[in-house]
Amino acid sequence: MTREAVRRVVLAPDKFKGSLTAPQVAAALAAGIARVAPTTEVRQVPVADGGDGTVDAFVAAGWTRVAITAPGPTGVLGETAYAVHGTTAVIELATVVGLEKLPGGHRDPLGASTFGLGVAIADALDRGATEIVLGLGGSASTDGGAGMAQALGARLLNADGRELSTGGAALAHAATLDRAQLHPRIGSTTFTVASDVDNPLLGPTGAVAVYAPQKGASPTDLDILEAALANWARLAGPDLADQPGAGAAGGTGFGALAILGAHVHSGIAVILELLDFPTLLADADLVVTGEGSLDQQSLHGKAPIGVCDAARKAGIPVVAAVGRTLLSADEISAAGFTACYALSDLEPDPARSIAHAGPLLEDLGARIAARHLC
Repeated sequence: MTREAVRRVVLAPDKFKGSLTAPQVAAALAAGIARVAPTTEVRQVPVADGGDGTVDAFVAAGWTRVAITAPGPTGVLGETAYAVHGTTAVIELATVVGLEKLPGGHRDPLGASTFGLGVAIADALDRGATEIVLGLGGSASTDGGAGMAQALGARLLNADGRELSTGGAALAHAATLDRAQLHPRIGSTTFTVASDVDNPLLGPTGAVAVYAPQKGASPTDLDILEAALANWARLAGPDLADQPGAGAAGGTGFGALAILGAHVHSGIAVILELLDFPTLLADADLVVTGEGSLDQQSLHGKAPIGVCDAARKAGIPVVAAVGRTLLSADEISAAGFTACYALSDLEPDPARSIAHAGPLLEDLGARIAARHLC
C-alpha cells in the first residue's frame, strides 16, 4: 500500500488500564506514526465504554470539564468532574464513587454507596442538563443505586419511619421508599446508562454474585447484600430487576432504571453516537483502536469491538494496538481486525511493558505506519 493511498488515520483507542489514559495512548501512537509517515493526517479520537476514562474521552473531544466536590463511596469528600456539551452531560461513576476513590484503598463492601453519584447528577440538573449519560463501571459499592436516589431526594425509611443510612447492607431494613422530594428536573430529563455488562440485579449472574467479591465482600457479606438488594428491588421496581444491565456497577443500573427512568445501552455505542463517530471517520483510510488486553471479554461489547464494527460499516480497515492479546489469529480476524499489534511482542515482561507503555506504543505506531501507511 502506498503512502498516497492512505493519508488519513483515525486513532480511537480505549485506555490501557493501570498504565495510560485513552488520550495518552492516542498521542503515543500518533507520535510513532509521525516518525515513519509524517505527511499522514492523524485524527485522535480517544474512546471509552462507559467505565474508567469516559469523561477524559469527551474532554479530549472538546467537551467542557465541570469540576465539582462530591462524596466518595465511603462519604469522604473529594474532587471529581463530569463533561458537558450544550445541555448534555456525561457523568462517569468511577470518577465519583469508584474503587479508586476508596480512602487508602480500603474496601467497604457493606457500607459503600453511590450517594456521590447522585450529588453529581443533581449538579448537572441544576446547571440545566436535559440529557444525562451515566457511564457505569468500576464501582466500589453494591447498593443498587439507592445512595444515588437518596442524594437526589428519595427517602428510604425503616419500619419505624426513620431514615436509613447509606450502603448496601442498610437496604435490608428498608420498609418505605418515598419519592415525593425527588429532584424536580428528573422527570423532564432523558437518562441513558452506558454500560458494557448485561447482568440482572439478582441471582447467580447478578450484581452481588458476580461483582461484589471484587469489592471485598466475604461469603457472609454476599448473603447480606443479596437479601438487601432483593428488598430494595421490592420497593423500587420489582419488574425491573431482571432487565439486562440492572446489575451494572453494583446494581446502579437498576437504580437508574427505577428512579431515573433511564434506558440501558451498550457503553461504546452510546459514546460513539455522542462523539458523532461516523462523521469523524469521513475520508479516513485506516482506523487504529485498542485497549490494555484484547481477550474474550473484549468480544462482548468492549470499546475496540465497537470501534471496529463502526469502521467496518464505513468500509475502513481496522488494526488493533494493545498491551497484550489472548485471542488467536483466527479470533482476531473474525472480530474484524486486519491486524493486531501488541506491546508484549516488543517487551514480554508485563511489569516493564506497563512501566514503558508510552515509548512502546510509539514503536507500535511506527510499525503500523510502516506496514499500513507506506
